Amino acid sequence: MSQLVLHDTPIGGLQVIERCLITDSRGYFERLFCQDTLGFLLKDKSIRQINHTLTKNGGAVRGLHFQHMPHAEIKIVTCLKGKVWDVAVDLRKGSPTFLHYHAVLLSQENQQSYLIPEGFAHGFQALSNDCEMLYLHTADYSEIFQYSLNAVDPRLAIAWPRLITERSERDLNHPMVTDDFQGVDLL
Repeated sequence: MSQLVLHDTPIGGLQVIERCLITDSRGYFERLFCQDTLGFLLKDKSIRQINHTLTKNGGAVRGLHFQHMPHAEIKIVTCLKGKVWDVAVDLRKGSPTFLHYHAVLLSQENQQSYLIPEGFAHGFQALSNDCEMLYLHTADYSEIFQYSLNAVDPRLAIAWPRLITERSERDLNHPMVTDDFQGVDLL
């Protein structure tokens, strides 16, 4: 049996990755990434950065972040500790699900990760205190190509599961989607 099993979501390209534990009396082993299993989803890209965050307070929201070409990135997001409601918003120009979002519960208990393709904004809400997240990225962070959307934008209508208790100053000032926003061009 593969240690990584892919599950489709209602939005094309978004995948939930189920990590299968190998357990014994000492505890467990789990694989977070395998080129043989996930490489085809990364296209011709490889993992360029691995980032780790700690969100101290339940109710806090981070995001919604994305990068334009040539720094558009595929992300594999994993919750190592705690529980989060992880959101991806489709920003792909011309996509039939443009501005739609899909969210998954990620936790240390459910052994799932979220594969988020290029052209999606990403964010999450901590549902418990002291949430630790691990991010695998296929592009380097670029301040010039990094953009964001406001997590409370009424056009996105994200139904955050808890009252939002905290956002960074930067995230509070992210723009709302305007009528002239056509999406992210991945060409």
